[in-house]
Amino acid sequence: MGKWTQTVTAKVLGVGLLALLMTIPLLQVRGLVSERQQLRAGAIAQIAQGWGGRQVLGGPVLVVPTQRQVTPAGAAASQWQAGSESLLADALSMDVAMSVDKRSYGIYSAPVFVATVKLAAQFRAQDLAQFRRASNATWQGDKAELRLPIGDLRGLQEVGDLRINGRPARFESSAERLGLWPNVVVPLDLDALAEQPIDVQVTLKLAGTEALQLLPLARSTDVTMRAPWSDPSFVGAALPLEHTVDAQGFRARWHLLDLNRSYGQHWTDRDDMRDVLAASTFGVQLYQPVDVYQRNVRAGKYGLLFIAMTFVAFFLFEILKRLRVHPVQYLLVGAALATFYVVLLALSEQIGFGPAYALAAAAVVLLVGGYAMAVLRARRAGMLLGGVLGLIYAMLYGLIAAEQYALLIGALVLLAMVGLMMYLTRRIDWYAYGPASGEAPAAIMGKS
Repeated sequence: MGKWTQTVTAKVLGVGLLALLMTIPLLQVRGLVSERQQLRAGAIAQIAQGWGGRQVLGGPVLVVPTQRQVTPAGAAASQWQAGSESLLADALSMDVAMSVDKRSYGIYSAPVFVATVKLAAQFRAQDLAQFRRASNATWQGDKAELRLPIGDLRGLQEVGDLRINGRPARFESSAERLGLWPNVVVPLDLDALAEQPIDVQVTLKLAGTEALQLLPLARSTDVTMRAPWSDPSFVGAALPLEHTVDAQGFRARWHLLDLNRSYGQHWTDRDDMRDVLAASTFGVQLYQPVDVYQRNVRAGKYGLLFIAMTFVAFFLFEILKRLRVHPVQYLLVGAALATFYVVLLALSEQIGFGPAYALAAAAVVLLVGGYAMAVLRARRAGMLLGGVLGLIYAMLYGLIAAEQYALLIGALVLLAMVGLMMYLTRRIDWYAYGPASGEAPAAIMGKS
């Protein structure tokens, strides 16, 4: 048994077990990254608390109270039941100009914006008459409201001008909601309009954090949006028909029809519209391409692979150069490699991911390379191992940077490393601590 523990096979199994043990600190690092992400999310929530959160803005919706006669089961007489019906505009246009800034909370920051929105909506008289005739309830037209859904009312900074059929009007607060969102409302007397069309024009300033999404609450919705932000992420149910993005910012245009939605121009209070309305939002997210936490998570996913590759490099030096490396020394090298991810996370929050990666990698390469010189008692071998480790970190950075091709590159690198290991160990006798032919490992390397 004691002799077997000195074999190459036992050494391989031991190194593999040590590599698996290193998953414990790697999992701890992953938990630390998750904790820092939560702290950042909390900081962004604090910013949004005083500024306005992720915003959603819709067009005006005409909501008409109704009364209908119903006869409850077992009742002798009918009763009047209150309800409401909602009608969408025929045409809606929005012109959105965003100014963007960054707000910080501690070491965390988030993009914030103020959107100046010019909104125009038209309700056709024939639509109003048609829905009124088709209703099985009595409309209370003198108590109608125009409701404007806004995701976070804290961000409504200013209503510059509101006109209905050319006449000035004012928004009022309301406890009612449209789908998931609160509203500001304008009382409207449909009976006094005598089946005239309704033309709504409003200019407002809406502040928010990270994202602005819109609702296509019309038969035809046209939106133009522009902002000085060079990394927009267009999100939601519809992508822009046209968009331009350059170093100065972006400009985008959407055009949606009622045929593109999963709901019609009219519904009643008995219809649950929350999910279908939420599914129809579209707009832009102010994407931050240097999200250090996302990159730290991606780096951690390859942690076990690269710790194993470093252990393999040490193992090959040990076997092919007839050197002895104790398991405790493998553990110390693994601890240094795991520390890389903690240092990377801490530095990247302060100076950005790229510089933090370079500093953390350089520190670990020097630490492990210097330790290898002492352990292997060979300066050249220690420098070579340091160089191999530096190459490994360069490959890891390439995997992190190549978002679209990370899997392909990772697969090719893994295949190349396995092939290299097979080539270097092709003459080793795995049943004994040495080559089958009795030649010294160094001599074998020279022949290869």
